[in-house]
Amino acid sequence: MRNLKLKMRVRCAELSALGVPQCFSVRMDTHTLLIASAYAIIEYDPRTAQVVNEVSLTAEDYLPADGSGCVVGVQDLPDQECVCVATANGDVILYNLNTQQLECVGSVDSGLTGMSWSPDQELVTLTTGQQSIIMMTKDFEPITEVPIHQEDFGEGKFITVGWGKKETQFHGSEGKQAAQKRSTEVLPAVAWDDRKPRVTWRGDGQLFALSAVCPHTGARKVRVWNRECVLQATSETINGLEQALCWKPSGSLIASTQRHPNKHSVVFLEKNGLLHGDFTLPIHKDQARVRELLWNSDSTVLAVWLEDMKPGEDGHTNTQIQLWCVGNYHWYLKQSLRFGAGECVEGQCVEGACVSPSASPSPVCVCWDPERPLVLHLLTRAWSCLTYRWGWATDRSHGDGPHDNANVAVIDGDKVLVTAFAQCVVPPPMSSFELQCPAPVAMVTFCSEEGRPNDLAALTDDTRLCVYRQGEGGASASAAGGFKTITHPPELSNTYRVELGGAGPLGLRLVVWIREHSFLGVTDGEHLDQSKVLLLKPSTNGSTLEISSEVCVPGQVISVCHSGRSNTVLLQLEDGQLHKLLWEGCELATVPWTNSRGSPVNFPQPCEHTALCSVSGEEYPLGLTDRAHLYLGDTELASGVSSFVVCDDFLLLTTHTHTCRCLQLNAHTTRGLVSALGSDGGQNDETLRRVERGSRIVTMVTHDTRLILQMPRGNLETIHHRALVLAQLRKKLDSLKFREAFEVMRKQRINLNLIYDHNPKAFLENVEMFVKQVDSVNHINLFLTELREEDTTKSMYPPPTHCPPAPAPAPPLASAPGHSGKKVDIVCDTLRTTMEQLNPDRYCLCILTTHVKKTVPELETALQKVHQLRVHPAGSAEAVGAEEALKYLLFLVDVNELYTHSLGTYDFTLVLMVAEKSQKDPKEYLPFLNMLKSLEPNYQRYTIDTHLKRYSKALTHLSKCGEEHFPEVLNLVKDQQLYKEALSLYAADSPQYRELSGAYAEYLVERGQAEQAGLLLWRCGELGRALQAFVGGVSWRHALSVAMQMSLPPDQLALLARDLAEKLLEQRRYTEASVLLEQYAKDCEEAISALITGAAWEEALRLVHLYSRQDIIETNLKPALLEAYSTQALFLESQRALFTRHQSRLAVVREEKEKAKLEMLEEGDCGEVELYSEASSVLSASQTGSRYTHSNSRISARSSKNRRKAEGKKFSLKEGSPFEDTALLHALTHITHTVDKMREEVQGLLKALVLFQYDDQAGALQRDYSLLLTLIESNIPHIWTQHTTNTPVTGPNSTANSITASFQQQRAPPTGQQDTEALTPPKMRTTVKWKLSVLD
Repeated sequence: MRNLKLKMRVRCAELSALGVPQCFSVRMDTHTLLIASAYAIIEYDPRTAQVVNEVSLTAEDYLPADGSGCVVGVQDLPDQECVCVATANGDVILYNLNTQQLECVGSVDSGLTGMSWSPDQELVTLTTGQQSIIMMTKDFEPITEVPIHQEDFGEGKFITVGWGKKETQFHGSEGKQAAQKRSTEVLPAVAWDDRKPRVTWRGDGQLFALSAVCPHTGARKVRVWNRECVLQATSETINGLEQALCWKPSGSLIASTQRHPNKHSVVFLEKNGLLHGDFTLPIHKDQARVRELLWNSDSTVLAVWLEDMKPGEDGHTNTQIQLWCVGNYHWYLKQSLRFGAGECVEGQCVEGACVSPSASPSPVCVCWDPERPLVLHLLTRAWSCLTYRWGWATDRSHGDGPHDNANVAVIDGDKVLVTAFAQCVVPPPMSSFELQCPAPVAMVTFCSEEGRPNDLAALTDDTRLCVYRQGEGGASASAAGGFKTITHPPELSNTYRVELGGAGPLGLRLVVWIREHSFLGVTDGEHLDQSKVLLLKPSTNGSTLEISSEVCVPGQVISVCHSGRSNTVLLQLEDGQLHKLLWEGCELATVPWTNSRGSPVNFPQPCEHTALCSVSGEEYPLGLTDRAHLYLGDTELASGVSSFVVCDDFLLLTTHTHTCRCLQLNAHTTRGLVSALGSDGGQNDETLRRVERGSRIVTMVTHDTRLILQMPRGNLETIHHRALVLAQLRKKLDSLKFREAFEVMRKQRINLNLIYDHNPKAFLENVEMFVKQVDSVNHINLFLTELREEDTTKSMYPPPTHCPPAPAPAPPLASAPGHSGKKVDIVCDTLRTTMEQLNPDRYCLCILTTHVKKTVPELETALQKVHQLRVHPAGSAEAVGAEEALKYLLFLVDVNELYTHSLGTYDFTLVLMVAEKSQKDPKEYLPFLNMLKSLEPNYQRYTIDTHLKRYSKALTHLSKCGEEHFPEVLNLVKDQQLYKEALSLYAADSPQYRELSGAYAEYLVERGQAEQAGLLLWRCGELGRALQAFVGGVSWRHALSVAMQMSLPPDQLALLARDLAEKLLEQRRYTEASVLLEQYAKDCEEAISALITGAAWEEALRLVHLYSRQDIIETNLKPALLEAYSTQALFLESQRALFTRHQSRLAVVREEKEKAKLEMLEEGDCGEVELYSEASSVLSASQTGSRYTHSNSRISARSSKNRRKAEGKKFSLKEGSPFEDTALLHALTHITHTVDKMREEVQGLLKALVLFQYDDQAGALQRDYSLLLTLIESNIPHIWTQHTTNTPVTGPNSTANSITASFQQQRAPPTGQQDTEALTPPKMRTTVKWKLSVLD
């Protein structure tokens, strides 16, 4: 649904050259024109109107000096920097553009009728006067020569299988009479046919087609040849086939023209010579002839060059060039250029014909630019040059109000096809309505004034402006027969003629309707590098548009953009310069476009599509180049953009990666837009949507979410972009329009949780409004059933990254003001309370849903309400019955689960009601229910609870059944381990309590909690069992207390104390054992021996002197002291040696890994750099030791013993192991902690040694221990260096790989607590004073 909009027209003055231009070519590297005439070859630059090169063809007798010669072809050869010229007398001439030398590379005696080069310029075909084809290489070496007219069909001849008769074949719509139909007579070519052959190549250069007049029949035939000049196919007989021939560059269709008895058509042939489609030219029979057909380079536009058969009233023959394009299998006439016959400049007479100043010179040569697809070059007989540059544009209405119908206008000849997308989506080539114009339409513009978005103006090719205004009754109106008129077509209001004074075809371009009676237009300036911007207003008589004001712009204006909001007019020049047009004053004026800082803003490249938008409160120009670069001012937003539209503060664009992006402009800065468009988008990115390949934006319906896309083949697709939908929903929810939001969410399949999650506080404060607006039980139930704890504003529909804060920020879930708990429970409770206050009968099903949907479903409450409906049915008409309510509950909840819960209510009526609705067999549940009814109530409930596995409730009911059921209570407690619950059901002085306590104590003893078991037994009076439990748990204080309470004899008490002391000695609790032996067993010698064994030197000395056993000092204490000294000395020496060895090995391991790390960095691969540091070896175990990790994963599934073994191997100190550095750190940490904990023990030993005058031993021990502590403390900073931390390493000596590896290590978490401890430097207790000054 795009139109061709004229961007630029360059009209050059006539050259002073002899003769008439006969053919020309475009030089691709300089975009100059290479023109050949009967006298010379001229290189002409239309941008500067200067002749670059000129060489005479008559000076060296290539052509006659009298100008009677003819040039049949000219071709630019950029690889050779030459121009190839073919003359009718048979010469092939090369003109070197550098040396300006002419060279005849070949000559054909019979003369030449045409020359055509292949698209790759490797081959050239020459058609001769002897009706033959000569094929040559680019170096003009002959390949072959074949006759044009051949009897054979070609290599692609159709195969006949040889069965059946023509009379028995199916003839389609022609019927059986087609079998007897005689072959049509072959008619000769039309009289005005020039009888010359035409050659055209396919775009890939593999085939070429040739149209020539058959010498036998006089009719034209098309033959297709391959690259080796071998005939492939011959066309079928086509009466009326004309001379024009052109092969579509990017397709397999050959375009030609055919004259029918009642119409004139452009027909298409396939490479096998068969017809394949056509379209009719909008001309009368015998009105005009087609001189040429020309495809542009990208095959999107077909130019039809027409020339009238008869002169007009003024005696001159008119010429017309029509531009056609196809969409959805329909051919549209997009542009029409009308030319007069005479050559004139401001009314002067040429060739004896006097014409009016408005007449335009007719072209004699026409061709498309080979590199710029929409640039057309024309040459006139008087050597004037016209260059037209078009661009694709979608003409859409620009209204911002709700009355805008989102109109899109499509030009099709003298008709404008208008589709109102706000009312209906009509696929092209159909439309909502057609506007008939008096002449072919050149462009369409919609009114930008507020309140008139549906008015449009159409500029015809004869410079008339037809103004159409929206008819009355634009809104929906009922009509007869029950039909509704949803929109009325615009009606023709005025037709103005624009007088420009000899501007030529399409002299007025880029017309913009800025106000009701004001139009802007652009025309050519007085110089080539100037443009005029005109302000056009109706004259007093209302028949013409007069120039109210004009301004010259230095440069070619290629686009005019107007903003209806700010009334700003943007002008873009050919080089991308931007100017602001000041049009609201008395005179037009232009100023450079500047930003808020006063700096000029220009597009880096000229843009094909422009718009004005507001970003962060500042107006910016937005442009899209033909290379798919999107610019916001001078900032490139994105590349690979195929189309865009700005509507309702949203920027929507499609990309070549088949996505559609939607960004809210007022929520972003320029950098934010660049960042948003540069991101790939996450899973729930609402701004990104996938679309069909090649989709382009047609328009967007204002104040709606509909976006119209057109596919490459022409069909339309309407989408609702998620970003637009969510933005509209957020506005509706902020405005508390719950019903409208609910309908949009249902239609667009948006999760209904957003109604609450968008603003929980607002929702909870307006629950009553929500219920009244929705006003539908089914819709409320739908909302309730979709509720879940997830916050959809954070998971599914997060707000845009740069979105401004909402007017009422939503509090976190489950923390709305005045409410606490989970989200689902809050919503259900609030809605239930509101509906019970409004109308509990009408909203009965909704109330049931609120019970069922809660986090812990209240099925029993819901069943009770159903039961109440059965017992006390509601009398209102809106109320539902019990049967309907139960049926609804069964829809929400599984019937078996509902049956279970109904049984838990102990209401058999309710159970039967649910069971009847289920698929259960009455033989299954009736006997069970009858058995339950026969039981005592408490025992009945116990049985039900046991059946439902609700053992706590079952225990409660069973405890009320009497003492005779206490054995069952005890069994239930033991089976289900309900000891605490059972104890709470009986009095503390009851026998049941005592028995339960005993059972509980046995359970605790089995669990290894003998002390707690003893406490239970002690408090309930079971002293013997309590004593046994305390002894088993080595709780000696409690045991002795119970023994004293039991009044045990002294000898038994002493035995008990010795027994407990032995257990304490086994646990190395020497001091506690000495207390038992001394105070209860009355054995001081054993008590002192226990203290000596435990190295409690001071306490042992106290007992020695207390009981006057100084003999023990010599026999036991001193030998023990010396032995302890020796042991400690040996231990300290071993720890010193071990520490030194581990430290040395750690340095070696680190050095090796550092070397390997540097080697990896030098190779440029940082993917495994982290393998080479001790920190990363822990953090990235999966990379450093893959074999170890895999074996560990196998081990982990076996047993806990094997898992512990595998964990131990992880810290193996074996040299070369993958975790050796970590194991060394772990071992050094263990040594440090062990040595540091010896401070108190060493101090006690030193005191005892000094007391008994072992000064040498004490001094040696203090010295050795002090040296070891110093050694460890001084090496801690060297062992636990920055290698074991995750600080990123940056600086002048860092590389990208090293910094990347450092950050990777920082992000990787430790794999376990032991790893963390190994990487953390140990702390030593330096504040503990252990040294003796007497030994210093």
